[in-house]
Amino acid sequence: MKKVKVSVRDALEDRILTGQLLPGTRVDEVTLAEEFGVSRTPVRQAIFQLAATGLLEQRPRRGAYVAEVGPQLLSEMFQVMAELEALCAANAARRATESDIEMLLACHADCTKAAESGDSDRYYYENETFHELIRTISGNCFLRDEIDTLQKRLKAYRRLQLRARNRMERSLSEHASIVEAIRGGDAAAANAAMRDHITIQGDRFSDLLATLSRNSIAANG
Repeated sequence: MKKVKVSVRDALEDRILTGQLLPGTRVDEVTLAEEFGVSRTPVRQAIFQLAATGLLEQRPRRGAYVAEVGPQLLSEMFQVMAELEALCAANAARRATESDIEMLLACHADCTKAAESGDSDRYYYENETFHELIRTISGNCFLRDEIDTLQKRLKAYRRLQLRARNRMERSLSEHASIVEAIRGGDAAAANAAMRDHITIQGDRFSDLLATLSRNSIAANG
């Protein structure tokens, strides 16, 4: 199966997360444009997007530099995202129509195919479609906007943690529990299942931090 085409943004994001670009490193538009064989426009767009996520810091008249996101802030962001998405799932369980359920099952099937392909990036994007549908079904536009804002900051880390061994399979199983709860109209179960799915703590959080650290050492050792 074809892999998801890697964008300039995703490639640059990967370099930051794998330690090829360390905190404080200046990101040069011209060099990147030449390396990727593109104009400076998509590179500039990628830098702007990553600055919005907090991975890059734009300094007046000096350019863009790789920022540093500490473990405490990262943990706190995942905690807030878990609560927001859990509320969406609870709303969706109460408000989903038969048509909504059919679309949700179709999204879950697409996630299953992506997991079977072994391509974590493909799974990530199918996963985002799944979550976006639940946010839509929830019917709360303000909540959806708040999640979108935070998701921009967490995208890189959510994408990276899917590369951990067996994480896609576990994520898919968690999706099944969420779908079952929404399909059954059980708001409390949907809330709990989504919170558990998003919350990254304990061993999972330690694994993510260890991966970030190991990648940095490997890239610069």
